[in-house]
Order: sequence, then C-alpha cells, then structure tokens
Amino acid sequence: MTNTISELLDAAAARAVPVVRGITDERLDDPTPCAEYDVRGLANHLLQVVINFQAMAAKKDADFSAEPDYLSEGDWRGRFADETDVLVKAWAAPGAEEGTTGSMGMAARTLGEMVLGDLTVHAWDLARATGQEFTPDPVVVGEVTESFAALAPMARKMGAFGEAVTLPDEETASEFDRLLAMTGRNPHWQQP
Repeated sequence: MTNTISELLDAAAARAVPVVRGITDERLDDPTPCAEYDVRGLANHLLQVVINFQAMAAKKDADFSAEPDYLSEGDWRGRFADETDVLVKAWAAPGAEEGTTGSMGMAARTLGEMVLGDLTVHAWDLARATGQEFTPDPVVVGEVTESFAALAPMARKMGAFGEAVTLPDEETASEFDRLLAMTGRNPHWQQP
C-alpha cells in the first residue's frame, strides 16, 4: 500500500519539529551542511518551504522569490510546529495529490515528495549544525530516496542539489546516508 503524502509528512514533521524547537539563539549564526545557509538562513528557508507547499497542495502558485525573516517574528519555533500541522492537513485535502500543481506544472505527488524531502534532509542539516540527534522515519527515507533518485539530475541543474558525494563505505552505508550523499551532503559532516 502506498502511503499518502500527508501521512508521510506527518511522520517527517514529528521528527523535524523537535529539532527546530531545540535550536538555541546562540546557534543561529553557525554553519550547516547545506553550505549556502547558516542555521538562521536554513530555518527561515525551511519555514518558507513549509508555508509555500501548503499553497501548492491547494493547486496555487508559491512565491520563493522573497526570503522573509520569520525568525524575527516572535515564537518562530512554535510557528514552525503550527505550519507543519497546516502542511499535513493541506496535503490530506481531497485531490491534493492528483493532477499537476505549481508554475512548473509538475505532478502534485512529486511536489509533495519534494517538500517531504526538504522536511527530512533540512531537519538533519539543522540537527547536525546544532549538535542534536536526528533519526528520520525509515518509511519516509525510502519514499524520498526513490523520488529524489528520479529528481536528482534536474535538481543539480537547478542548484537545489550539490554534486553527489562518494561514500567510502557505500556498501554498508545506511539508506539515509546514501540519500544525503545523493543530495550533495557528507553524512559525516561535523561542525567546524
């Protein structure tokens, strides 16, 4: 049986929300494994992704051109938890996974898998950058790995993924480590 995007997002959010809640203010300027962002920038980006993909679930366009500063707007950690709840409900709405959505006219399910991947991989980025533990849901990892394998060439052209990282322990690496490597991350990244 195929899991719905909303079920998968619910599982991913349950792992991501504690990471975001665990980010302390003194860590906001620290680097992350996602090289173009520090912790502040990545937390802002992830919140923007969660909000914009709510619109896409409703077959509306999303605006990624502006980069709002959500972290200056009060309880952003609580807002992240609230917005992930809204995201799960948006993708549970009848028809959310059907047809196409967004200005690129992509399959709605594919876009749902993209936000699922962001919620999972960026939660790891933030956890690793702030010294927290993160163990993703294995069902989510399987879904994202399959989806991202198909999306990787386009994602690299668009700059969303870095070049794949070669793992020295490819044979014994976990599925999640292979997923991180596919997106251009070193699964063994440590805070400098």
